[in-house]
Amino acid sequence: MIIEAEIISQPYSGEYTERIYDNESAWNSQSWTFIKFTNDDYTEWCGQFRGFPRQVAISTKNKIVLVLTSDYLFQLDIETANLIDIEDQPQYQNLIVAPNGDFILADYYNFEKVTTSIKDKETIESPIQMDIIEFKKWDNEKLEFTCDEFLNWDRHLTMTYDSGTNKFEIVNG
Repeated sequence: MIIEAEIISQPYSGEYTERIYDNESAWNSQSWTFIKFTNDDYTEWCGQFRGFPRQVAISTKNKIVLVLTSDYLFQLDIETANLIDIEDQPQYQNLIVAPNGDFILADYYNFEKVTTSIKDKETIESPIQMDIIEFKKWDNEKLEFTCDEFLNWDRHLTMTYDSGTNKFEIVNG
């Protein structure tokens, strides 16, 4: 079972056991993301994913690993590391796992929640239109993030998203 995942630079040949995750497409970039995984027996191996690196997150509760690159959003099984699903050309810029095990994804403007599958995402409604969302940190069940109000780029906001209630709150701005 995968217990840790970390984006790394390309490893030396033979440094880790390697596994390639790719999808045939005319739209593929030439970039690759390398992730060092650690299993529960502390063995390490490397996954190679098509696209420029963005983020990786693990939900032990939901038994899922999500890998976000510029080309794809990959969903892996935490037990076998097998590819469960793939979404091409994702617009997501941020990926984080909530304390309750759900994944939170954000593109430039919106939040989405993933519990069991990337095919079943739930859009989370915000009280304002957001732009340039950037995740900061968790404080219990609240995710602190910054953004600008859409079409009012002089209004820089610090906000929170409560993963328990699915509600947003403007902290300052």
